[in-house]
Amino acid sequence: MFMGEYHHSIDIKGRIIVPSKFRENLGETFVITRGLDQCLFGYPLSEWKEIEQKLKALPLTKKDARAFTRFFFSGATESELDKQGRVNIPAPLMQYAKLEKECVVLGVSNRIEIWSKQIWEDYFSQSEDSFAEIAENMIGFDI
Repeated sequence: MFMGEYHHSIDIKGRIIVPSKFRENLGETFVITRGLDQCLFGYPLSEWKEIEQKLKALPLTKKDARAFTRFFFSGATESELDKQGRVNIPAPLMQYAKLEKECVVLGVSNRIEIWSKQIWEDYFSQSEDSFAEIAENMIGFDI
């Protein structure tokens, strides 16, 4: 399980340090792809394979299913950590998430998320007032 918030910089070559607490669970090879809310999602291969199976089961005749599958898979890339615990983020993913210098790496249960620091701070401050309402709506999910 991934959890926590870590602040790191991305270098000019597109490399960012993956927190040491996340490295073992990610494994030697993992997948990074476009996430929702303008961040990147990083999955261990075992989690990625489960998501892949679920997305493959979506009906090809549904426009939304095709669009989401296209969005999710077209940005996906197998990634590895270098000896310093960094991962190289491809340019199209950096552009999508607007990663420039300061970044935030989050642990979110079965995945990591990589955010531009500014986008994360904006998202968090905009959502902060509605967390109580969101929690109330989660009651039906037995949380």
